[in-house]
Amino acid sequence: MKNIISRALVASALVISAGAAMAQQAETAAQYPSRQIRLIVSAAAGGGNDLIARIVGERLQNRWSQTVTVENRPGAGNNIAAEFVYRAPPDGYTILVSPPAPLVVNAALFKELRFDPKKMEPVAVSSSIPNMLVVRGNAPWKTAQEFIAFARANPGKLSYASQGNGTTGHLTGALFEMLIGTKHAHVPYSGAAPALNDIAANHVDFMFADIGTILPLAQAGKVKMLAATMKETPKQAPGVPTIAEAGLPLLLSDTWTAFTAPPGTPLDIRQKFAEAVREIIFSAPIVARLDQLGVVPLGLRPNEMAELVASESKRWTDVVEKANVRLQQ
Repeated sequence: MKNIISRALVASALVISAGAAMAQQAETAAQYPSRQIRLIVSAAAGGGNDLIARIVGERLQNRWSQTVTVENRPGAGNNIAAEFVYRAPPDGYTILVSPPAPLVVNAALFKELRFDPKKMEPVAVSSSIPNMLVVRGNAPWKTAQEFIAFARANPGKLSYASQGNGTTGHLTGALFEMLIGTKHAHVPYSGAAPALNDIAANHVDFMFADIGTILPLAQAGKVKMLAATMKETPKQAPGVPTIAEAGLPLLLSDTWTAFTAPPGTPLDIRQKFAEAVREIIFSAPIVARLDQLGVVPLGLRPNEMAELVASESKRWTDVVEKANVRLQQ
C-alpha cells in the first residue's frame, strides 16, 4: 500500500512539473522577452553580419528593455556558431546571426555536421548586400576584364581569400573558377575583416566580399573594386561595372544576413522577433545608415525566410557539385 501511495505521489509530482513547464512556455511565448537575448554571430567582429547584429541588437535592447548581447563565435565555415545555437534551449533567447552558408550549403560541403540545418527554425532575413570582386591595392589590373584574362591565362598563380570555408565568398570564388576554367589557391579566414586586411596588405590577390566591408579600404586606396556580382552596380560604387559587363553574366552573388533559432523554438516567438527586426530595418534612420553601406533592407518573416533558404540551398548545392568543391574535415 505504501508503495502504491509513493508511486501515486511521484506520478502526481511529474504531472504538476509537466504542467508547470507548459505554463512557463506559454508565459514565455506571451511575454517574450523577459530576460537577456544572445545574438551569436558566426564570423569575426567587423564583418557585415556582425554590423547588422549590433545595429539590430542595440535597438532590440531599447525596444524591449532587455539586455541584448552580441557574441562572435567564428570558425569551421560558420559551423561553430550554428552548432552552439542548435544545442541551445528553444526559447528564443539564443539566436544565430549568419550568412547563408550554415543554412544552405554546409550540408553539401561537410561530410559530417554536428547540427541539422533543416531542423533550424527560420526567424528573419534582415537584409542583403551585393558582393564585389576586389583585388589588392598594388595589383596591376585596372579593369575586371584584365583581371579575368590574367586569371584564365595563369592557372594556379593567384590566391583568393574568403570569409571561411563554405561561405558565400568561398563559393563565389569556386563559381568564378568554374566559369573561367582555371583553379587558384583558396585562403579561408575567420571572417571578412581579417581576409580583407590581408588583401589590403597585399598578401592575397583577390576576394569576393560585401561592399559594406570593402568600402572603407577601397576609399583609402588599399584595395580596388573591379566589378559588382549583381545585375546592377550599387550606387556606392559609381563607375564600377557589373561582372556581366566584364563577361561573366552567370557570376551572381549577394550576402544576406539571417536570424535563426534552435529547433523547436515556437513560431509565435519567432514571428515576434521577426516583426521587431522588420520594423528596425525599415526605420528611416537605419535605412539611411544601411544605404551608405550598400545594404538593402529585406525584413523577411519566418515563412519567407524558409522559401529563400530552400531556393538558395538548391542553387549553391548545384555549384558545390558542379565545381567539385571539397572541404577537409
